[in-house]
Amino acid sequence: MVKGVSRRVIVVKSPDPKLFEQAIFIVKEDAAQGEGVTAEKVLEEARRVASRYVRRNTGWGKGVGKIPPPAWLGIGALLASALWGCAAMLGL
Repeated sequence: MVKGVSRRVIVVKSPDPKLFEQAIFIVKEDAAQGEGVTAEKVLEEARRVASRYVRRNTGWGKGVGKIPPPAWLGIGALLASALWGCAAMLGL
């Protein structure tokens, strides 16, 4: 337990409660001192980070990240070839 220290925190509810209930962000002391930085912008950034975390670690986002780049190259080549073949068959 930390005593005598005051911190600014942002608590963001999870976009997908399967992973976590809330995310707690500890805001830097000088975060709001920058030009054009408002409390709303800081809160928006915290929400964006929490949403990105959920996307990366669940469902489609988690599976896509595991596919290596050479496999994406092969998938793209196959799709391009299939489209080219369809266009040739239709006489386009």
